[in-house]
Formats: sequence, C-alpha cells, structure tokens
Amino acid sequence: MSQYLFLTLALVSVATALLMVLSRNPVHSVLYLIATFFAIAGQYVLLNAQFLAIVHIIVYAGAIMVLFLFVLMLLNLNNATEPQKSNAWKVTGAIASGSLLLVMVGALKGSSAAVAQVAHKADVGLVQNLGRVLFTDFVVPFEIAGILFLAAMVGAVLVGKRDIKL
Repeated sequence: MSQYLFLTLALVSVATALLMVLSRNPVHSVLYLIATFFAIAGQYVLLNAQFLAIVHIIVYAGAIMVLFLFVLMLLNLNNATEPQKSNAWKVTGAIASGSLLLVMVGALKGSSAAVAQVAHKADVGLVQNLGRVLFTDFVVPFEIAGILFLAAMVGAVLVGKRDIKL
C-alpha cells in the first residue's frame, strides 16, 4: 500500500514540477512549485522523516514560496517588460540539464545498498533522536548558531531603523 502511495506522490511531484517549468504565468509556476513541495513532504512522511516533512512545509512552502508569490504579484510582470532571449539560452539550458542528470544518475548508482540499511531502522527520522543528538553532541555549535541568528536580527533591525533626528 505504501509503495503505491509513494509512486502516486512521486508522479504528482514530477507532474507539478513539469507544470511549474512549462507554465507561462509566473504566479501559476509558484503555485505548482508549492504543490510539488507538498508532494515531496508526503514522500518524507512515507520515509519516516516526519520532522523533515514538517520543516519542509513550514520553511519552503510556507515561507519562501509565499514570499516569492508576493514578490511576483508586486512586480506585475508582463511580456512588454520581459527581455527576449535567443534559442542559444534554451540549448545551453538543455545541455546543462542533461549534464546534471548524468551526474545525478552516476552519484545515485550505488546508493541502493545504503538506503536499504537505513530503511530497516524504525526510528531514523524521529524528532526525539534529532533532539538527543542536537543537545548532546552538537550543543556548542547549536548555541553558536543561535547567537549568530540573534546578532543578525539585531543588525537587521538597526539597518532597517530610520534615523531619528534629535
């Protein structure tokens, strides 16, 4: 049963990704990409990586893609403002995509044995295990990252703050 669900989600993710690339309307492309992210999150759940699925939905579909959608709607793009590209860009893109496909196939060729070893463990993607490792082995880098994020937020507030004349 889960195999059919995985194949269905894989088909949905590939179909929506193709629709995203082939769509002429940029807003529709963003919406198709959000649908692709949800299908990929469903695959993460089937692979017992619930934390990764939730973070994927919150960060990518919830934050980044909504920001892209708002930016595209604010830019008000139309065909008159778009620069016209030659066919050389399409040929270059096709060659680059083919090269990437060859590299991915070569990299994933011998990985089925490693995936089979990890797939038999029932508690691989659980939040409890991630929290245990994060707060024991990686507590210092975790705290340093928190301090860096705090410094970045303070810097963003100071940069965005208007000058007040006294």
